[in-house]
Amino acid sequence: MPGGLRNQPKIMRGAFVEYGLTVPPLVVGFQFNPLQLSRSRSLSFSMSAKGEAEGNLTLRDFHQRAEFVDLNRLRDEQQVSVNAETLSFDIRLDATDKLNEGDSIVERYGISPQLATLERMVEPKSEGLTGRVLKALLPGGFSFTGVEKPPMILFVWGRTRILPVNIDSMQITESEFNTNLDPIRAIVAVSLTVIEGPNAAYQFSHGVRETLSGLHLSRVATNLPADIIDIVIPR
Repeated sequence: MPGGLRNQPKIMRGAFVEYGLTVPPLVVGFQFNPLQLSRSRSLSFSMSAKGEAEGNLTLRDFHQRAEFVDLNRLRDEQQVSVNAETLSFDIRLDATDKLNEGDSIVERYGISPQLATLERMVEPKSEGLTGRVLKALLPGGFSFTGVEKPPMILFVWGRTRILPVNIDSMQITESEFNTNLDPIRAIVAVSLTVIEGPNAAYQFSHGVRETLSGLHLSRVATNLPADIIDIVIPR
């Protein structure tokens, strides 16, 4: 039977979707999901202003002060800066299957349409055809909100992660070409910064994260040995 077993679950595909502005919005569904996705969050710690005033004191020296036998006091006095989460992964594009199916657009342009859409996601709207036409037609140009900047992008990764992101970098490596030199294979390496804040998309994804953490903690609470509980929560 084509396509494998009847009850085989359908795999969701990741995607980049433009938030607002364009009608229809820019959309690129991943032809192949990335094999791996790297996520990183960095934190920067420093001593309190009182500690810095003492001079020539390292953060390690600050931690060793006698009053910090109480870790809660140390937590309250040391300074911390939490940086935004960053993501990086590779998007693989391959025209082979569509070429075998006789897709006329792919036969003529390869994967250029997908690459072009990805590139538009990191370009100011004003640099596009519509933006240039408006500049030419409207006296003094135009100042529509947002057109001088790249579009806002949502990174959709399954049902539980819909994250607004800034695309920090996009590196396109084209590896094979058709007779017109249009690419038929490419790898796009992207680096993203998650836009954390009160927006609905991030709040949804963050809420899911808290729910999943709650599921984990509910199991931990019922399986944690009593001696470990006594260490973490002294009686």
